[in-house]
Amino acid sequence: MPNIGDSLREARMRQHLDIADVESRTKIRAKYLRALENEEFGMLPGPTFVKTFLRTYAEALGLDPQVLVEEYRATYESREEAEQLQPLGPTAVARERRRGPGPPRGPWVAIGLAVVLVVGVLLVIGLVGGGDDGDGGGGGSDRAGNEPTTETTETTKTEPEKPAQPRRVTLRITPNNPVYVCLDTGPDTDVTFEGILDAPRTFRGRRLRVNLGKTDVQVAVNGKAVQIEPGPEPVGFAFTPRSQRSLPTGQRPCA
Repeated sequence: MPNIGDSLREARMRQHLDIADVESRTKIRAKYLRALENEEFGMLPGPTFVKTFLRTYAEALGLDPQVLVEEYRATYESREEAEQLQPLGPTAVARERRRGPGPPRGPWVAIGLAVVLVVGVLLVIGLVGGGDDGDGGGGGSDRAGNEPTTETTETTKTEPEKPAQPRRVTLRITPNNPVYVCLDTGPDTDVTFEGILDAPRTFRGRRLRVNLGKTDVQVAVNGKAVQIEPGPEPVGFAFTPRSQRSLPTGQRPCA
């Protein structure tokens, strides 16, 4: 049985197509098509690219894409991708360690409370004594004339309004280099976008799942940056208006 590259090349030659014709049909760059025919899979950004491009190229030539993908997996994939669910932000333990121990608590707290109590007593004594000086009638008149009313001194304290929770997800992907992106709106839904992203793009929906060919990108959800460790490995996420989580390989779109 011909290998992957020979199968693609022979099918293309039988149909009298050159690389430019296939590039126009599949929207895959010519250098990646040549890499597939020469089985130089290291020239592609990652395993996800290889399998996606193999499917697209095979379908364009009328070949069975599943046969080529399975042959690639059996021959070139030495191991399954590691299933590591990493939190999107630092854990509470890590934050506490970075923050360090708090200030020591001891007798200083009791001393501080005692000082506050003494000052309060002295203020009360001073206010009462000032009201009793001089003529009793005059003191009564001053209190009646100068004592502010409750209505003029008290201010109404209102709680600040909490911002409304978003009802949709606004996902902004800004690639540092061209990156493969596949996106849908949940399990068993149609793919809403698949391709190479080389410029910032925004996606919206009530739920979004995304598969990134590598993590050399900047991702923001509803205006808040998602902490992603840069690297060459594929990664997947699921976003809702109230939550976000990592996705294992088998649950990512187009995987």
